[in-house]
Amino acid sequence: MDIDAGPKVMGDDGEFHAVDEAIDLSKTPPEAWVSVLLFWALAGVVFTQFFTRYFLNNSASWTEEIARYLLIGVVFVGASIGVAKNNHIQVDLLYRYVPAKMGRVMAIAVDWIRIAFFASMTYFTVLMMQKMGNYQMTIVDLPMNIVYGVVLFGFAAMAVRSVWVAKVHWQRGYTVLERPESHMEDR
Repeated sequence: MDIDAGPKVMGDDGEFHAVDEAIDLSKTPPEAWVSVLLFWALAGVVFTQFFTRYFLNNSASWTEEIARYLLIGVVFVGASIGVAKNNHIQVDLLYRYVPAKMGRVMAIAVDWIRIAFFASMTYFTVLMMQKMGNYQMTIVDLPMNIVYGVVLFGFAAMAVRSVWVAKVHWQRGYTVLERPESHMEDR
């Protein structure tokens, strides 16, 4: 085995030479940026909680409640990224044993059911926000509808992304369920 047969990363000057690929953030969806913002806010609140509890020995009571709500936001807004990439948990074993036409019908049904589910959750979140009215958070004097508004944004983004995924599936003629080796980027 020739040790010099692989890629050369060490230059003749004895220095390590490597070039990173350019990072392109232009295709990052808006909900991903919102999720990142919520995540860093969560990190800041958790650090504040840690610092006040263990260094100041006087825990800030608001941090636990706000951290919980920020985590809810990260989950619901971040889930829309999973919908856009179509990489949520799915079982594709059945599609290997049914005829192709039946598999296609089932895959289209899955797309429609996903759209209906996220659209209905968006609607029900609006209804719940209306019923909550001016209900306040426990410790922080802010309306709970702020939290439900972030959940509403997450569900609405998931519904929109579900429509987009169904459109991609329709245009290319198959879904990831029918061909598990494919990805959403294979458009």
